Amino acid sequence: MDLAPEAVQHVTGRPMQRIYLLSTGGTIEKVYSEQSGSVENRAAKLDRYLRMLRLPDAEIRTIQLMNKDSLEMTDADRGEVRDQVAELLPEGVPLVISHGTDTMVETGVFLERAFEDLKVPVILTGAMTPLGFEGSDALQNLTESLFAARLLSPGVYVVMHGQVFPVSHVCKDKSKATFVRT
Repeated sequence: MDLAPEAVQHVTGRPMQRIYLLSTGGTIEKVYSEQSGSVENRAAKLDRYLRMLRLPDAEIRTIQLMNKDSLEMTDADRGEVRDQVAELLPEGVPLVISHGTDTMVETGVFLERAFEDLKVPVILTGAMTPLGFEGSDALQNLTESLFAARLLSPGVYVVMHGQVFPVSHVCKDKSKATFVRT
């Protein structure tokens, strides 16, 4: 049974928190292709995994921007992400952006430069192993990002593997398959 936002506030004592989840693709959204024998960005699947989470006082609105490997992202793609963020910022709600890990920091720095006076947290997250694959970190990172969006002060962050990094102080460590502070 779905409850109206005012009913949720009555039951939990907390108001419904809206969070936007912008999907750009990356490993978190990849699927296995029988035809090519590889993992590829084909179809969005974040909504299916969001339904598995217990988020009684959160309203997650998903916006599918693109479904690209981050190594294929261009400045025009980053501009599209920036434009969507700019459109949503007046609502004053946190934003989570699912993104490929190889250029996640580049996109985050791009957004940080575009929005110097943020009033909400903007969080980038992704995965080293796709959603649904054995040993995937995707659902953990997505869940942690949604939680962090409710707690962090305004700014641009990377949330991965139980850690939060300001985007200007993080890099991907390929040898450790995680992110580290710089």
